[in-house]
This record gives sequence, structure tokens and C-alpha cells, in this order.
Amino acid sequence: MKVTQRLFVLVLVGVSVIIPHVRADERRAPKPEVDPATLKGIFFSDINDAFRGEKPTIASVRATAPPVAPPSAGATTSETAATGNELWSGLISPQSLEDEVKRVKLEFDGVVTTPGAFNSGGYLDARLHLTVLASLFAVINQHPAEVRWKDQAAAARDLISRTAFNCKAGSTQVYNEAKLRKGDLQDLVAGSGLASKDAEEETDWTMIADRSPLMEYAETLIDALEDGARDEGTIKKETDLVKRNSELLAVLGEILAQEGMDDADDEDYAKLSRDMTENGKGVTAALSRGDFDAVRVGVSKIRQKCDACHEQYR
Repeated sequence: MKVTQRLFVLVLVGVSVIIPHVRADERRAPKPEVDPATLKGIFFSDINDAFRGEKPTIASVRATAPPVAPPSAGATTSETAATGNELWSGLISPQSLEDEVKRVKLEFDGVVTTPGAFNSGGYLDARLHLTVLASLFAVINQHPAEVRWKDQAAAARDLISRTAFNCKAGSTQVYNEAKLRKGDLQDLVAGSGLASKDAEEETDWTMIADRSPLMEYAETLIDALEDGARDEGTIKKETDLVKRNSELLAVLGEILAQEGMDDADDEDYAKLSRDMTENGKGVTAALSRGDFDAVRVGVSKIRQKCDACHEQYR
């Protein structure tokens, strides 16, 4: 038998195996019979009758369709809307945010020890640290990158900002509330998470970022930045610290100029805030390219802008 004949036989055998046998006496439903008159007026007899004027083409449909930005892979519409504000990714890295939350959390732990110490002035330090933490969690919530605690950042933001507001005065009740926040922060940092995840959908900076404690915080950042940028050797040794503080100052400048914040509608004040942001970015950029002279110049500019702001606003 020739090769082609053998192949033909094999194909026939394969088909006979794959296709089930149909019995001759198998009963099947008869083909339906429909009177064309009953369909008149329901379906077009010719597809061309369905169009008025020139029949559309694929190209013409694509040309008139509005552009739609596709969501990121695997993201739903709501997830895409909540990916965050691209502004923050240009100002601060996830690592700097995470490190600063841990650092400020330890500072806060140190002022919530006993009711006596808290009521004697510790509540002011607690207000400062909690305001900073609430602001950091607000940025984490809006940051487009994957930052630790992001899934609970909004809840932490709202919970902590409420206690920060109450820390304008010292009392046993406020101390007990601050002690609860101390436990919440410990759970969050340790990885067990917050007991409550309730949060407002929108970030209201006027309810989160109180200007007075944030300006005090800016002073401590500038002091640390100046210490870390004294000379080339110190900058090389304290690179991570200089980077984090310059990024944090850039973020602060942006927060203080947010809509609704005190004097944010004052052009001079807004410019001073934006200048601090730009100078902070400048220090970070100079540091990344190893231009240590530019780092020191940038730190000096930040100090000048901060002093100029304090002369007019507080």
C-alpha cells in the first residue's frame, strides 16, 4: 500500500473514533417552519436596509470614537481612580515615608507614658507627632506607589488626626485617647493592622494638617538637614538621612499650600511653600548625582525660605 493510501486509511479510522456513530433510528427534532410573513417588520430582509446613508466602516467608527485610557492590568475602575496622586511620587519615595512613620512613632511613644507627664506638657509633643503621622498617612494613601500600610492609611489618617486635634489640651481623657493611638500604631507597624478600617473617601487637609505643628516639624527637619550636610564627608555618611529630610520638606511645602490650608490663597505664602518644595527636590536631585556643593547650596536656600516664611506667617 502506498504511503498516501495508508495516511488516508489512518485519517478515516481516526475520524470514526472521534465522531460518535449516529443510529439510523435516532429521533431528532424536525426543522422548524416559519412563515416569512410573520417576521415582516421585525427583521430586515437585507442588512443594507438597516443603514441610512452610507454604510459605516471600521475606520470611520474608530475615527469618531472618544479616546479611552485603559486601566492598568488587573485593575477595576474604582481601583484605577484610587491609584493615587502622581504629585507625591515626584516628591518622596516609599522608603522615606515608611522610615519616617517608624521614627515619629517612636517619638510619640516616648511622650505617652504617664498621665502626669502628658498633662504637664507632653500633650503638645503628642499633638506635633500625631499631626505629622496623620499627614504622612494621608500622603501614603494618595501615593501611587506600593507603600507599606497603604491599605489602612486612610483609616490611620482619620483616626490619628482626630486625636491630634484633641491634644490641644491635656487631660486624663485625652491621655487615654492618646494611649489608644499608641496601641493602634504599634499594631499597625507590627503588621497586625487596625481594628477599625472606617475612613472618609476624600482627604480633607484642613482636618489633618494643622500648620503650627507642621511648621515646628519643618524646623526640626531643617536642623537635621543642616547637620547632615555640613561637608562632603558628612553628606556621604548621612546620605539616606539627607535624602529623607529633603524629600519630607518638599512634601511639607506641598501640604501647606493645599486648598483650604491657612493662607494658601495668599500668593506670597503659596510661593514660599512651593519654593520649599522645589528646593527640597533640588537637594534630592543634587544628592543623586553626587553634587555635594549643590546639596549645601540647596539646604541653605531651604533655610532662607523657612526663615522668610516665619517672619510673616506662623
